[in-house]
Amino acid sequence: KAFVKKAKGRRNLAIDEEDDALSILKKLRLLKGNLLCNAGILLFGKNPQEYFPQASIKCIRFKGTDVASEMLDFKEIETDLLSEVEEVKRFIFNNISLRAWIEEGKIERQEKWEYPPKALREAIVNAIVHRDYRVPSKIQVRIFDDRIEIWNPGRLPEGWNTETLKKEHTSEPFNPLIARIFFWIGYMEEVGTGTSKIINWCKDWGLPEPEFEVKSNNIVVVIRKSKLTPEYLDALGLSERDKEIIQILKEEKKITSSYLQRRYGVSRDTVNRWLDNLLDLGLIERKGRGKGIYYTLKEK
Repeated sequence: KAFVKKAKGRRNLAIDEEDDALSILKKLRLLKGNLLCNAGILLFGKNPQEYFPQASIKCIRFKGTDVASEMLDFKEIETDLLSEVEEVKRFIFNNISLRAWIEEGKIERQEKWEYPPKALREAIVNAIVHRDYRVPSKIQVRIFDDRIEIWNPGRLPEGWNTETLKKEHTSEPFNPLIARIFFWIGYMEEVGTGTSKIINWCKDWGLPEPEFEVKSNNIVVVIRKSKLTPEYLDALGLSERDKEIIQILKEEKKITSSYLQRRYGVSRDTVNRWLDNLLDLGLIERKGRGKGIYYTLKEK
């Protein structure tokens, strides 16, 4: 009934909260006779892993950047699919950093996670909804010093490849009953926009475009930190002005030589020397032609 209340508030689900449990489950198409179907067990069963042990999720925080390194934290999450989303998020946020700073003119402290929370939740939901529950493998969430990987046991729809996920595409859920329940409470849409949102949220966060790979019968989403950390830039011996230009690019996404000329009140030749240095270091790239030339960060 808590689900019905939430679904009515988010998507105007036309089911009465006062209906009995069997009536609600029947209207949600989660019954076979008077028994829960497989999707119903996974979504609302008291102990789904008793029947589907592969439905648990392994969460690991590794030291360093390799799976062969020491495990700093580990948890196997065993609960219903809807609760798994929050449990996985809790594990991730316990194992990544929250940056905090005070901005001039603002009273409240500003905070920002290393990774965009919306992108993380979308990737978790996608893995839970679209995985193949017939195979014994489990979803894995791997946290490294430089990235987060979410491994989803399953396959892409017929005729798709990883490039399809980066473009506009239809919604073809592997588990339509599960997808429908997640839709009703606003955890996902049904228009094939999830992976595009992950890409956009990461870019808006100043991170590289996430990677989508197929490995050992798993669909893997890799969300990387920006390599352009203060420590990395210090190691390159960048000046404070160079660091400031990098920060401007993180915020603005692209800049032109004329923009920097106006901002710093210097000549075109001076700005071009600054930009050429950043180009030589492989930190930025030049795009466009003629008067349309602009510069963006080069994260890869």
